[in-house]
Amino acid sequence: MRPIHPTAAETQVQIGAKLRSSRQAQGLTLEQLAAASDLTKGFISRIERDETMPSVPTLVQLCQALSLPIGSLFEEPDVQLVTLADAPRINMGGIGADERLVTPRSEERVQVLRSSVEPNGSGGDELYTVSCDVESLHVVSGTVDVQFSDRTVALAPGDTLTFPGRTPHTWRAGATGAEIAWILVPAAWSGSR
Repeated sequence: MRPIHPTAAETQVQIGAKLRSSRQAQGLTLEQLAAASDLTKGFISRIERDETMPSVPTLVQLCQALSLPIGSLFEEPDVQLVTLADAPRINMGGIGADERLVTPRSEERVQVLRSSVEPNGSGGDELYTVSCDVESLHVVSGTVDVQFSDRTVALAPGDTLTFPGRTPHTWRAGATGAEIAWILVPAAWSGSR
């Protein structure tokens, strides 16, 4: 019996986008990275578009110029799927609302909630606040009125309203109900706290 040796993957490792996003996140132009890494702008551009695979020494040069650990180019991103059917029901205080947490409980950077609201369902009569920096409400279907202390904003399907999370507010769905997505940044609470 002959030993079986591993073979190289058929697809090329795609590192260009990771290098480009790291460069852009640091506010560096191609020219600046070229000067810092002693490589040409055109060569770096080809690497970022995955048109060429650089040598290990070239990768080390780029990573040093970007203060980026070379291993991070090959790490798999942490991707977590939560289907609506599997999303846990939560109670954020909505009346006549089936509220589900569609981001992982352990996610602390952002929290997305999906609410299926009955006709005239609401956040209650009293204004309330959420412990987050930014709150966005996206109306998938139906209509929603969001009431603040000084005004009411009417939202139609496709509308998104963004405001500071600690702003006192409440909301009410229209006569046909609504499907709403709430985005809270950072997460107002998580299962890991």
